[in-house]
Amino acid sequence: MYTKFQSFLNQELSQIKEAGLFKEERIITSPQGATIRVSTGQEVLNFCANNYLGLSNNPKLIVAAKEALDTRGYGMSSVRFICGTQDLHKQLEQKIAEFFGTEDTILYAAAFDANGGVFEPLLGDDDAIISDSLNHASIIDGVRLCKANRYRYANANMEELEEKLIEAQKNRFRLVVTDGVFSMDGNVAPMDKIIALATKYDAMVMIDESHSAGVVGKSGRGVTELFDVRGKAEIITGTLGKAFGGAVGGFTTGKKEIIDMLRQRSRPYLFSNSLPPMVVNAGIKMFEMMAETTELQDKLHRNTDYFMEKMLAAGFDIKPTKSAIAAVMLYDAKLSQEFAAKLLDEGVYVIGFYFPVVPKGEARIRVQLSAAHELEHLDKAIAAFSKVGKELGVIK
Repeated sequence: MYTKFQSFLNQELSQIKEAGLFKEERIITSPQGATIRVSTGQEVLNFCANNYLGLSNNPKLIVAAKEALDTRGYGMSSVRFICGTQDLHKQLEQKIAEFFGTEDTILYAAAFDANGGVFEPLLGDDDAIISDSLNHASIIDGVRLCKANRYRYANANMEELEEKLIEAQKNRFRLVVTDGVFSMDGNVAPMDKIIALATKYDAMVMIDESHSAGVVGKSGRGVTELFDVRGKAEIITGTLGKAFGGAVGGFTTGKKEIIDMLRQRSRPYLFSNSLPPMVVNAGIKMFEMMAETTELQDKLHRNTDYFMEKMLAAGFDIKPTKSAIAAVMLYDAKLSQEFAAKLLDEGVYVIGFYFPVVPKGEARIRVQLSAAHELEHLDKAIAAFSKVGKELGVIK
């Protein structure tokens, strides 16, 4: 049987390659940062990492991780409810709750697990999940695992959300689910309006803050801070793998009873190893650092404003953003790959995205700004984009 299946796979892979859409993994041989080294020996500027606050190689976090190796060991070899809970895990959960202004937190191996494990334990076939059309794949997969009725509204379209909420009045419990920042477009969910509609139609709200926590809002506390609705959402999910140090690990934070139920029934939590102590202790240190100053957030916001202003002035088509994501629209999938390859030759590391990651005909290069970037990094990237853009006829 495998011989036939192998032939099928090779044919599919050949078609992907012929279309110029085969994904190649670039190999990095240095720590993550504004400047990285790739396996060819080339030093390049990294503009596609989720390293929004530049903490992925932060010395204080490295020290905290090493301290935990010495005092708590390397790994837990267990899930949380058997013998996988250390005092560090509980401390980190409390730090996350304090940061978001919530009641309690539960840690997961990844944010994908947090979203995959949140719906099924809480909602049944009498209930309704009302989801934004551009929500992350992990939310989509989590919803599929749940028996609740599914409703979908166009991205950030409040008229459609209201229509779905009216339609879902026949259901017992209603949960509106949205990304805080939509990862491919960079736009921010209008949380004040979503909260208002949920209140009007007696629904709960869940927000995935993976691309907004640490980034959006004056102190980086996400879209609930940006729209002054802290404490109004029942559920917030997020990751430690982006702005919060860039390592691994996810979380769900929110109402105490919801967290209690997830500890009892959430399968990714019950059947996955606990986060390693070194990751947890670095996470604790990171939240302590963020409580002291907004210096990194302030720099990130300045960098984003500068980059957007200069790129728009150069003539690029960029989706409106209030985040650190700039979606440089190219529309053609093959063009996005060629553009990214030429930028690498210019010393700028970015990736072209196309279907199925984004809708057909919506290919783009997603640029992600970081507090690690200095002004000279931004200027070099803008110059490279402009040079390649003119060569490929994207701008005049």
